Formats: sequence, C-alpha cells, structure tokens
Amino acid sequence: MNTTSTACAQADFRCDVLVVGGGPAGATIGALLAERGRDVVVMEKAHHPRFHIGESLLPANAQLFDRLGVREQIEAIGMPKWGVEFVSPDHAERSFVEFADAWDKSMPYAWQVRRSQMDELLFRNAAAKGARALEGCRVREVAFDADGATVQVEVDSEHGDATRQTWRTKFLVDASGRDTLLANHFGCKQKNPRHNSSALYGHFTGAQRLEGRLEGNITILWFDHGWFWFIPLADGTTSVGAVCWPHYLKSRNKKPLPEFFRDTIALCPELERRLAGAVLVDAAVYATGNYAYSSTHSSGERYLMLGDAYAFIDPVFSSGVYLAMQSGFEGADAVETALDRPPEYASARRRFDKMMRHGPREFSWFIFRVANPTMREFFMDPRNPLRVKEALLSLLAGDIYGKTPIWGSIRIMKALYYLVSIGNLRRTLRAWQRRRVNIRDVEGSVA
Repeated sequence: MNTTSTACAQADFRCDVLVVGGGPAGATIGALLAERGRDVVVMEKAHHPRFHIGESLLPANAQLFDRLGVREQIEAIGMPKWGVEFVSPDHAERSFVEFADAWDKSMPYAWQVRRSQMDELLFRNAAAKGARALEGCRVREVAFDADGATVQVEVDSEHGDATRQTWRTKFLVDASGRDTLLANHFGCKQKNPRHNSSALYGHFTGAQRLEGRLEGNITILWFDHGWFWFIPLADGTTSVGAVCWPHYLKSRNKKPLPEFFRDTIALCPELERRLAGAVLVDAAVYATGNYAYSSTHSSGERYLMLGDAYAFIDPVFSSGVYLAMQSGFEGADAVETALDRPPEYASARRRFDKMMRHGPREFSWFIFRVANPTMREFFMDPRNPLRVKEALLSLLAGDIYGKTPIWGSIRIMKALYYLVSIGNLRRTLRAWQRRRVNIRDVEGSVA
C-alpha cells in the first residue's frame, strides 16, 4: 500500500501527475492513471477517515464503482436507496418515485453512505492500484511553466508542526473540492448569480424512517425557507440538513447553532414528527453559506479541474459525487492525451470542457426551479406523457452521459413547465419575485 500517514515523506518530489485532493474525484483519477502505469501522486490535506457531507449517491455511480472494482465494498458500507420521497406542505399526500421506473431499467438503486468511509475506501483503492497516496499534505502555492508545474506543499509532521516541500509535476489535477485551488489561483471562480443558498446540517440517532424496502430512500421536504434532506445511513444514524436562503440563516443572530437548527426543523411539521425523540449526535451542527459557484473554464495546458473544484450548485439531486467521479474518468483520458499525444490535447480539452459544463447545466435547470410551485407539482404528481417521467427519473439517476435517449422528453417536460407556469401566471410571478428577493447575497449569513 502506497499511503504515507505522515504524508509526503518521499525522497523524490517529482511525478508525472500530481492530484490535489483525495476525495472521490482525486481518488478516481489517481486509481485510473496508476492502473495505466503513470507515476501519479494523490495529495489529501487531511487524514482519512475525515468528515464530509454529501452522503447520497446516484444509480449511475454503480457503473463507476464497477469500473474501479470497488462495488462490493460500497455495498458493504451502504444503505440501499431505491428512490426518493417528496413531502410538500401544500400537498396532503407524499410522493414516491423509484429509479427502476427510469428510461433505462438497469440502474434501479444507489446507496446512502458515510462519506468518511467511502472516501477512505476510494483513497486506499488508488494506493492499491499504485498511486502514491499521501495524507496531511496541503498545497499552498502553484506556479506553471512550459514544462509543467511547481507546487509548494505544507506537510503535517508527527510533532504537530509543519514543513514545506517543493514538488515538480508534468501535469496538475485540481480535485480540491470547495477549496477550489486553481480557480482561486487564476481568479476564475464566480458566484452563481442565479442560485444563492446556505445549509446547516447534523446527524441524528433515533429518527423515524420509512419502513421495509423504502427505509433507505432519501426524503426531500420543502418548507417556507427552502428544503430539507433526510438521509438514512447503514449504521442507524440519519443525516438531516436544511438548505435555505442566506437571509434566513442571518436571522439566527447569536442563537447557538444547534438551537437554531431545532427551531428550523420545527418549521417543517413532518420532519419534526420524524425527529421526535431523536438525539443530535455529539450536539454537532455544521453550517456553510453562499456555496453556489462555477469557474470560467475547467482545463489549461498543464492542468484540469475536477468535480467541485470546477463548480458546485446545490445538493438537492445528490449529484456531487457522481459528477466528481465522472470527471475523474473523463479527466484520466485527457491527461494521457496531454502526456502522450500533445498535438491532440487541444481537442481533448474541448471534449473535457464540454463534459464538465454538461452535468451542472442539465441539473441546474431543475435546481433553479425546484422551489417553484409548478415544478413542485411535477414532483408531487409525476405523469408520464411522451415518457417525460421516465426521462426525469433518468436525469435524477445520473443517466446523462450515455446513449439513453431522454433529451427529447426532457425538452417536452420543460415546455410543459413553461405552459403550466403561463397558465398560472399570477402564482408564477409571485414565486419568481420571492426567489429574486431570497437569492440576494447576505454578507455574514453564516458564522
């Protein structure tokens, strides 16, 4: 195993490819390039296992786990997730949709996982495939030249202080997640002007779950200030989070975060019922704010940006891990092209950039409208004229890069959305006016 717990204790600070970040994107591309014989280093700033939110996977993740050879390990730590439950305060009945009803019936389920377990699993897999997988390495500075990149790394030591190392690499991959190393370096990170949300979240024991086969389903519950996720995990804990407008979080003033979280849960009666008697694990509540962003580009002559290092919008459709891993697969091919066939790299970059834009763009259309009354009705009472329900479920399953012919039906669904919105024009205008007010940037909305 090539993992170094003290991190970066290497005699040779050179490599073909240096990957910054040991999460799903970085571990995926690291494993793939190592399998192909590349001298690849994957640097993780923390030490696994480390906490991370984003525990709900998509069915399309399964084929990526298969290609990495880790599906059985994921099955062992995951809670099967067959579909989604939607709960709206404006509807008397709950809505249930299952991935088995998507256009492609071969991806009927996914998993809910503890990210600390899954991320470590993928990181160790990269090491087992031959990557130099290093922990406790925080990249501080990057400089590019005609031959590659020089990277300044701050390294944890066993004594608690830090040392500095200088690495040389032919190619740099940014999989640093929301640290957005290269987007910050190039000044190309932009707040998303059409989406501005914040989140607070924690884990509970003793939550009331769905029964039987539905126990592992994710539940999305709308409330006045946004929506909640309810994600059951295999160890009996349940991840609960509120995604809401920043001005709502600003309203907590100096109230302790756990108390404010409980007050927020009380605004959603169905969630409050499910958490009656539940205990917040370690009394820990986390908050993050104004997190929707994208970069102007995802690649350059000697670098790529993967997953959240390029863009992040909203967790409502659980697309983050899938988009990150998919970018790792596509990125591995682009890196090989850059190293072995430089004249072909320009076209490889165009393909990679197109792929990186595609996922966030397709999910974003629905994310921007998920709180709109018309879209909420579509989720609460899904119909299947011209296979629009099957196409929507395919998108929710992550089946957006293959050959499944969903896009005609997706366009029909969008047209239906606009027609229904026009037919309820007053309601639509009220909703969009409220959204415009809600997405205002509020400084200091999260402490």
